[in-house]
Amino acid sequence: MIIVSSCLCGINCKYNGKNNLNENILKLVNEGLAVPICPEQLGGLKTPRKPAEIIEENGKLKVVTSEGTDVTKEYIQGGKRACEIAKLVGAKKAILQRRSPSCGLNKIYDGSFSKKLISGNGITVRMLLENGIEVISDEEYNKD
Repeated sequence: MIIVSSCLCGINCKYNGKNNLNENILKLVNEGLAVPICPEQLGGLKTPRKPAEIIEENGKLKVVTSEGTDVTKEYIQGGKRACEIAKLVGAKKAILQRRSPSCGLNKIYDGSFSKKLISGNGITVRMLLENGIEVISDEEYNKD
């Protein structure tokens, strides 16, 4: 079983209330091979919501919205719940939306809300990797 970002399945759960439909990933869900998750919603955030990015403050990672609201707790809660779901369904792999502060793999926005990318992983990606779950981005999946 695979877990996938819900937005990739056409579910309107992105911060702006839209989705990132990927027909190939939706096909996995429709064939019963994947389960969609949205860590932000699992953490209690509503849709739509203010965009958020990861920043480093005093050596600690923090997730803040474009208005400066600290949503770190919700992102951590969403990551934990995503890991719980992965364990429940026996997922060994995740296909997640690139650049997201939850689901971004290898590249995330720098916290300045200027669309500048830096090396790093989203909160949920970090937790999944710590739990031994392979993570690839939607971009990597589409190359297969």
